[in-house]
Amino acid sequence: MVRILLSAVVGSTAYGLARPGSDLDRLGVFAVATEELHGLRRPAESVVSTAPDRTWHEAAKWCRLALVCNPTAGELVWLPEDLYEERTPLGAELIGLRRSFLSAGAVRSAYLGYAGQQLRKLRTRDTTVAETRARAAKHARHLVRLVEQAVGLHETGELRVRLADPERVRELGERIADRPQTAEPLLAEAEHRLNRPGVLPAAPDERPVEDWLRRVRLANLTPLAAA
Repeated sequence: MVRILLSAVVGSTAYGLARPGSDLDRLGVFAVATEELHGLRRPAESVVSTAPDRTWHEAAKWCRLALVCNPTAGELVWLPEDLYEERTPLGAELIGLRRSFLSAGAVRSAYLGYAGQQLRKLRTRDTTVAETRARAAKHARHLVRLVEQAVGLHETGELRVRLADPERVRELGERIADRPQTAEPLLAEAEHRLNRPGVLPAAPDERPVEDWLRRVRLANLTPLAAA
């Protein structure tokens, strides 16, 4: 038995990049019954499905991802209000803790690492084929988004999920899809700005995260029946 703590629409809809026919992606955090954590086999930490596209992470798994600033997981607690579909009191507390997960080194490593992955994929795509050309443009848009979000986090301590100018990102993505080397100055500029002093701490603040997770476990603990 699981309990959803927080769930929302993420992905292209959240970024403002969705077009008619775009997939609707959902991400959530759930808690298992605490007693299930003490058996021989631990319950699944992630549940992924397609049609509909959704990914649920168990509370501890999500926290571990967020503490290393995983871009996909972390955006769940920085979304515009209208994208949340389910939010329990513990889910609202998690949103309130979102800055505790951030650290300068993790943001740099995770966001620029993911952006670099997108560039490597672009360099191997055969863009003469319509399907792979469309996928290349998608990778390019993600690259642009990731470097801009990394710089924003580093310099302001805030993650802007919904892009300020989605059409600019879309058009830039089209250019990068055709000429991947166009992205190299973007990555270099982001690296330069992330090397300068920013507002993020050197390490995340794990104590309130640990306290929150313990409250989750207590809330989902079934009292023992009287002997």
